[in-house]
Amino acid sequence: MKSALAGIMQQAQKMQDNYKKAQEELAAIEVLGESGAGLISIVMTGKREVRKVTIDPSLLSEDKDMLEDLVAAAVNDAVHKVAKMKKAKMADVTAGIPIPPGFQMPF
Repeated sequence: MKSALAGIMQQAQKMQDNYKKAQEELAAIEVLGESGAGLISIVMTGKREVRKVTIDPSLLSEDKDMLEDLVAAAVNDAVHKVAKMKKAKMADVTAGIPIPPGFQMPF
């Protein structure tokens, strides 16, 4: 019984170490969100911090509401890409350790 508990504790410690490493890696990664067929682009970190916004000059003479919608769509695209990347990374971290369905780590 003690050896089984020790094994579980080792797995938990390993998962915690992998989790910290994954957080550091994700913080350093940047993704590109786009909208308007690439006319608007957003560079966002794994921490969901926007680093750069690029707007094609041809859009500056367009309707303000449309421009705002395109910027929002590009930000949302970047956010979804970060979430997908984090989900994939978390799957790597928890590989081999049974996690209850629907369990979400604060990531």
